[in-house]
Amino acid sequence: MSEEYFGINYTFGKDAIDSTIDKWLQSDEKKYVCVADGVTLALSTENKALKNVLDEAGMVVCDSSWVPLYLRSLYGIKREQYAGSDFLMNAVTAKKYRLMFIGASEHTLDALKNNLARKNEGIREMTFLPLPFLDVTEFDYKQIAEEINRNRPDLIFVSLGMPKQEFFMHRLIPYINRGVLIGVGAAFKFHSGLANQKRAPQFMIKAKMEWIYRIWSEPEKQLKRCRLIFMSMPKIYWKEYRNKKNVAL
Repeated sequence: MSEEYFGINYTFGKDAIDSTIDKWLQSDEKKYVCVADGVTLALSTENKALKNVLDEAGMVVCDSSWVPLYLRSLYGIKREQYAGSDFLMNAVTAKKYRLMFIGASEHTLDALKNNLARKNEGIREMTFLPLPFLDVTEFDYKQIAEEINRNRPDLIFVSLGMPKQEFFMHRLIPYINRGVLIGVGAAFKFHSGLANQKRAPQFMIKAKMEWIYRIWSEPEKQLKRCRLIFMSMPKIYWKEYRNKKNVAL
């Protein structure tokens, strides 16, 4: 069951997310899932095309450590972040899904396969599909879908960066026969095991300081992202405050 905050229909809770996906797979449905961080939220307020993609998603999962804090301050409720990298690893270790991995370079995907196979040896038999660096309008979606349909994966993880991967999934979904597309941002890099592609240490994640680590790792890219969030969030927060809903604790 989704909950609308800041104009986005979020689904919270790993159990609720997993059970919804399992229901889709049991009935051979096709859906896409957006894993939305703070930048997704900020962009969605100005970018109508992105907002439409989020609205049409089967589910939007909260990959922001700060949105749960905003909800606690506004509504006194407890909601949890579910990061794309955790989403991916949980699917791997569950060992009950046939997975497919789309995006990133061949080098990153080879490292990702080898690293994930340490958790689940069956990963070596699954498909890792690199994509050329193209605008989202230029991909051959029919050809990509043919590869997906041949492999019949349950979950198809897509790593193209946000918002490119969201538009990619929205364009691809009509061509696939079944399965759940999940946009996971930098998760392929984080789980590749490559020395320069690591996620923040756990103590920083728990302290809501992952953004500091990411600025240190990729200063040019992450400073732009953080600037967008810092400029946008006061307005977004104030709008939610003025339109506060009655929420069950």
